[in-house]
Amino acid sequence: MTASLALGPAPDVPLSRINPCAQILASVAVSLVLLATLDVVTPAVVVTTELCLLPAAGLTHPRTLLLRTWPLLLGAGTLAVVNVVLGDAGAVGALGIALRVVGLALPGVLLVASTDPVRLADALTVHWRFPPRFAVGSLAALRLAPLLVTEFETVRLARRTRGVEAGRNPVARARLLAGVAFTLLVGAVRRAGRLATAMDARGFDSGIPRTNARGSVLHPRDHLFVAGAVLVAAAAVTASVLAGTWAPLFVGG
Repeated sequence: MTASLALGPAPDVPLSRINPCAQILASVAVSLVLLATLDVVTPAVVVTTELCLLPAAGLTHPRTLLLRTWPLLLGAGTLAVVNVVLGDAGAVGALGIALRVVGLALPGVLLVASTDPVRLADALTVHWRFPPRFAVGSLAALRLAPLLVTEFETVRLARRTRGVEAGRNPVARARLLAGVAFTLLVGAVRRAGRLATAMDARGFDSGIPRTNARGSVLHPRDHLFVAGAVLVAAAAVTASVLAGTWAPLFVGG
């Protein structure tokens, strides 16, 4: 679970050479197309292209891929089932919704799998002029996310050692999960307070302009990556129109 929740050290994979800002812009390009239509062909083309990028992000091992994407697959599958059972979209429409969810979330999975959080914070402050307090605070939050997973396992095992188990009772299991979640929330709030105090002590709230030691540079490959995302979005729309399935979400009256 840790792998699905936080950014890790900078991996040596092809996608890690793309600037994080370029990856975010590419994600926005395909997301706008996915949010603009209700058909199944458009998200199918986008998701197929995104799946081709998994090896470039180092996601080749099935177990690693499952750890990164299980919340995404669970959410997409749940939406598909709900739309088939309760909706009137039919199986094809439910498949389109599931593919759209996957297409919207996969760019984030690729970004998380291939980007060092420090590099992401540097890119946001250098290229998009994000406030250092916000960027470094987000970086700290991403670094602390694995601690929540560790604490969750510690609390769960401690309760099991004391004989506090739910067994197969779903109500008792939900009650125990709520108790663990509350314990983690209290710990997270206390840790956040200490972290904010430490950041203020280091001058993050001084208002003095800060410099960036590592810097961040946009290379031609970054522009090509964004252009490629735009081309994929255009190709998805073109394929949908040619197939006769294009169903724009916003149609002028």
